[in-house]
Amino acid sequence: MKQPRRRMRNRLMIAFGGFAVLVAGVFGLYAMIFMYATEDAFFDAALRQEAAALVQAHRRDGRWETPRSPYMKVYTDVAQFPDDLRSPYRDEPWRHEYAGRDGRHYHLKTLQAADPAANAWLVAEVSQQLVVRPMRDRILQLLAWSAAAVFALALLIAYWLARRTTAPLARLAAQVGSITPQHLPILPMPERADDEVGLVARGVAELIERIRTFIEREQEFTRDASHELRTPLAVIASTSERLLDEPGLSAAGRQHLTHLRQSASQLERTVGTLLSLARESQESALTGEPVPVLPLLERVILDQAVLLEGKPIDLDIQVPAGVRSVLPEPVLHILLSNLIGNAFAHTEAGVVRIWIDHAKNGDRASFNIVNSGHAVEPDLLATLHRPFQRREGSAGLGLGLAIVQRLCERYRIGLRIGTHDGLTQVELGLAPEGDRAS
Repeated sequence: MKQPRRRMRNRLMIAFGGFAVLVAGVFGLYAMIFMYATEDAFFDAALRQEAAALVQAHRRDGRWETPRSPYMKVYTDVAQFPDDLRSPYRDEPWRHEYAGRDGRHYHLKTLQAADPAANAWLVAEVSQQLVVRPMRDRILQLLAWSAAAVFALALLIAYWLARRTTAPLARLAAQVGSITPQHLPILPMPERADDEVGLVARGVAELIERIRTFIEREQEFTRDASHELRTPLAVIASTSERLLDEPGLSAAGRQHLTHLRQSASQLERTVGTLLSLARESQESALTGEPVPVLPLLERVILDQAVLLEGKPIDLDIQVPAGVRSVLPEPVLHILLSNLIGNAFAHTEAGVVRIWIDHAKNGDRASFNIVNSGHAVEPDLLATLHRPFQRREGSAGLGLGLAIVQRLCERYRIGLRIGTHDGLTQVELGLAPEGDRAS
């Protein structure tokens, strides 16, 4: 059995692990944002408390006192700001937090005096009070290791869950993959037959049982048909041989009996080929000697000549005597009989051309038939090979091209049917695709 390229178990594990990493990453990001926000809120609260005390003292004494916190300082003029704070503040005066050089970090708050001209700024350089930044690398490492642990745990859980979930489906796939027309096993029901896998298994088991019944009926039919058809054909052949030995038989009668015996023999081989095709036998059928095409073509034309009676039709046959086909003679006879018979039946007047066309590289030869009969409609052309599909006015049952199509598929023969300028052309390969026909 061919192994699946993409296992459901692996896809479930990847999806489960990816979701776990995504969740871990989102919560890690939220944790970092929360820590930074908490730290900034702490500094902002300290600045507010210190600013409130400084403003109250300024209103009482008229001067700005030194802040109680050693990392805070009051500036009455922006020009007094540290160099790495002055320029950013002038560019973005609405901000309250600035990053300086050499790891310095500033928080700023405006001190509102009674006289706006006496306003000042309370600046806190908090690089020594930061808690999150010094621990950031360790926190990120902790989050990374935590995400890896969560990912590994998620994979283990996903593996257990996927294996438990897909194991019945995998067993069913293995059993179904080993099914062949010659081997139709009885599928065991999974432990839980009430879930989706159980429903699929039950449906497949019922389908296999119907196929087994159908094959048994088909085998019985082919066996009975083989017996019922071959017996009268053998009687016809043997009777024809005995009649040929009768004295006083006219030349015309002897010719008719010879033709009857040949037709019965050919029909026996045709029945065998059709029954083999119906049984879908797998043994190689291309082990015999190459078959000369021209003698077989002549017999087929004689057999189908009754379809040309009373019609002003000329035959143009250009088939070299040395052309041979590796196809079995009964198979080639069936193909030519159906295709030539169709060409004769659907041509009322004109020319029927039959010739052999060799490919430019010499690897393949094709048998071509062109007749000036009724052109096939494009819509019908695509479905003409289906059983009981025939064009209007046809006296047949619509099975000839269906048999031809099945034989071509069975023996890997190229078959093309097309119409052009009112002419119908059929191109038939004389060897399987890739094989050489002489």
